Amino acid sequence: MAVSSPQGRFVDGAALLDGLVFETAEAYGKHLLHRYDGGLVLHVHLGLYGKVSDGVMPVPAPVGQVRMRMASDVHWLDLRGPTACEVFDEVQVAALKARLGADPLRDDAGDPGDAVRSSSRPIFALLMDQSIIAGCGLIYANELLFRAGLAPTTRGRDVPPELWGSMWTDLRALMREGVDKGRIDTVHTAHTPEVMLRAPRVDRHGGEVYVYRRTGQPCHVCGTAIARSELAARNLYWCPSCQRPPGRAGRTPGKPRRPAGRPARISR
Repeated sequence: MAVSSPQGRFVDGAALLDGLVFETAEAYGKHLLHRYDGGLVLHVHLGLYGKVSDGVMPVPAPVGQVRMRMASDVHWLDLRGPTACEVFDEVQVAALKARLGADPLRDDAGDPGDAVRSSSRPIFALLMDQSIIAGCGLIYANELLFRAGLAPTTRGRDVPPELWGSMWTDLRALMREGVDKGRIDTVHTAHTPEVMLRAPRVDRHGGEVYVYRRTGQPCHVCGTAIARSELAARNLYWCPSCQRPPGRAGRTPGKPRRPAGRPARISR
């Protein structure tokens, strides 16, 4: 594998990896780990602006700020704008994992319920905290809280254990479905465009959602205008009618408070 840094910001790292044989890849939360023979590991975090492009040989001339380029005899890959692009050893990998929380997509993920229920911070902030849940992301955090009928400002310690258990199950199912489909859909079958006879969502993020980036639009469940504010320096979206603190009845979507094992399925 030939590795280079046309931009020049990864020259030393590229020199370490150039000519090595790629062995395995692992994702942990939002972090990608490529392992090579000799014990070196490429750590990449795309962040908000990182992008990957690839194609078959011959490799084109670099366009834009290419942080890292990989090329084999038949394929090339360019990385632009990542938050992190660095070479680790296994000790550094272990340190990275130690500061990350449970990854909902991993089979070995433990339930972070104890960390949630011991905190006085808002549940939305806890969902976005990578040291508690690694990889949830902004869309899933907003959508999960709507599906649970839970106010985003609810303190972690005020979330009933049974509700958190349903939320964790729901989050894992939603994220796995997102990986399988290659897009984020969070609405239940009863609220799809086909069933509701509404136009499909038009947004650069794609996917059918309840609240994310739908400020001022009517809630699919109750018709109330979706609200937006900031919390934990991130965009928060919610339905004031459907999402209430625990113990305060509202017009909720009903899931995941119904029995677990019924993740969203989008009718096509």
